[in-house]
Amino acid sequence: MNAVLRSIWCAVAALVSLAALAGEPYPSTYRAQSSAPTLIRGATVLTGTGQRLEAADVLLVEGRVAAVGHDLTAPPGARVIDAQGRWVTPGLIDIHSHVGVAPTPGVEGNDDGNEMTNPATPNVWIEHSIWPQDPAFETALEGGVTTLQILPGSANLIGGRSVVLKNVPAITYQAMKFPGAPYGLKMACGENPKRNYGEQHQSPATRMGSLAGFRQAFIEAQDYRRQLDKAAKDPKSGPVKRDLKLETLAGVLKGDIRVHVHCYRADDMATMLDLADEFGFQIAAFHHGVEAYKIADQLGAKGVCAALWADWWGFKMEAFDGIQENLAFVDHARNGCAIVHSDSAQGIQRLNQEAAKAMARGVSMGFAIPPERAIRWLTSNPARALGLGDRIGSLEVGKMADAVIWSRDPFSVYALADQVFIDGVLLFDRQHPAAQPRSDFKVGQGTP
Repeated sequence: MNAVLRSIWCAVAALVSLAALAGEPYPSTYRAQSSAPTLIRGATVLTGTGQRLEAADVLLVEGRVAAVGHDLTAPPGARVIDAQGRWVTPGLIDIHSHVGVAPTPGVEGNDDGNEMTNPATPNVWIEHSIWPQDPAFETALEGGVTTLQILPGSANLIGGRSVVLKNVPAITYQAMKFPGAPYGLKMACGENPKRNYGEQHQSPATRMGSLAGFRQAFIEAQDYRRQLDKAAKDPKSGPVKRDLKLETLAGVLKGDIRVHVHCYRADDMATMLDLADEFGFQIAAFHHGVEAYKIADQLGAKGVCAALWADWWGFKMEAFDGIQENLAFVDHARNGCAIVHSDSAQGIQRLNQEAAKAMARGVSMGFAIPPERAIRWLTSNPARALGLGDRIGSLEVGKMADAVIWSRDPFSVYALADQVFIDGVLLFDRQHPAAQPRSDFKVGQGTP
């Protein structure tokens, strides 16, 4: 009997292991380093919640924000940093990056961002292309970026799963992977997919072909999800054969995977909102959206964020109707959620300056955009779109201790990130750059 029970237990354990593997076969191995408490004293603090505190303190303990206020007491053994005349913000979040998959240097052998073999490739996961030694991770950290969403490119209608990373030095991508962060799905409307496949005399060659491709993919995903639900309710119906493409799309329909759509024109965004309504899923954010200002109220009503540039426009037909006040219009719509993103290994180094340009244009239009409002474009709003608003994006008690000490107002062209903390660990210190970890790619490269 013991042998029988043992074999039954082994079979059950194997099934449980297979289920766990299917759910998270490549789990995060990230572990925050231990660090002494840190008390940052006397700074102008932008909390990311819309607050600005003058001559305030921020206390980081055991990887969390322990307190924000005035005249805080340093715990025993704490590092105390005099930040008078300087500013403190939450760590910046870039919601649209290709660092590590279109890495520096930009050579063909390192280009792993687009699986251009089929218009719909939801089966691919961008994390399996990430090169953690990309030097652009370091330069992003020096610009205050503590969290990044890495996305597939926009060659396909459905490009694959995105992943959220902690901007920490590591050998494997799993050691950077943000624990428990929801997966995203990259989709793309407009010129890119129809050009990539139309030139090959394949579908989609038009916008109507693109929408047909989206609809067909989600119709198949609906059927797959029905099969999964039936198998869960009635084990006698037999197992459902795994399909990596449909697993991802079924995760979208279930609400477990967040949708991020590369989309420029207002009419294309409106069509994608209709697609989401047809199949019952939520779009987390439109990316690039140079015409988002035209439908800012509609985006707010749907609870959809817009991840935008300050002033990129005109580089293709669908980008010609951009305006520099785009971010401000989206931000001031009812329930508006404006985000500054990079899509660039250079732009990610100065997201604060990109936001400053959009602030200036908005103020010139009569919008009230003080620093405590604009910082949300770089912190709490992208955290919301990533489904991580309860963990990062603001300096609130209990949240992860991701923080940046700036040399001055971060929206000044002269501002520099002096010190950058991730989970309370000082990972960049401008006064002691030699002490910071460096990419293996840079090892042995001397200074002339």
